Amino acid sequence: MLQTLINWLVETIGAMGYPGIFLLMAMESSIIPVPSELVMPPAGYLAFHGRMNPWLAVLAGTSGSLIGAYANYYAAHFLGRPLILKYGRYVLIPPDKFQRVESFFLRHGEISTFIGRLLPVIRHLISIPAGMAGMNHLRFSLYTLLGAGIWCSILTWIGYALGEHQELVMAWSHQALFWVIAASCGLVTLYVWWQRRQSLNRNEP
Repeated sequence: MLQTLINWLVETIGAMGYPGIFLLMAMESSIIPVPSELVMPPAGYLAFHGRMNPWLAVLAGTSGSLIGAYANYYAAHFLGRPLILKYGRYVLIPPDKFQRVESFFLRHGEISTFIGRLLPVIRHLISIPAGMAGMNHLRFSLYTLLGAGIWCSILTWIGYALGEHQELVMAWSHQALFWVIAASCGLVTLYVWWQRRQSLNRNEP
């Protein structure tokens, strides 16, 4: 069953080409959570066989991720923020609490956006608080592209490195996800430590 699914994915991605990767990864970053683990490894596998360029596949996936992220960003900015400010008190999000959350994201939006792009489920949602807070577009784009680019590269490399061993794609993808989550936790820990140190330095006479 798994082998049949992988074969179908490879043929589908091959038929759709780079525009298909772009579209599917845009969906993956928006409200239609297409798993990136089902898109980028087949592209890497096709690159191994010379049917795709791995760099163009990563570029298509990363740029698609940015477009999908901006769909959520603008939806949250123009629809979500006014609704929360007007009706949030009825769902335990009064304006003062929302403003604290917004303030937090404006201060820590870069690390939140970057780490969020690497984590399952969160990568579909991280653009929503960014849009509500009106995060700077240059920073939002930069950290979204950085996080998405790393993840797309990892998944494409998995498909490329496995070559003929298609049956190992999902296992390697799950293993990569484990290490990415571990690295993200380590990065967050370092960030929190650095922030506290900066705060202590500012408070010293």
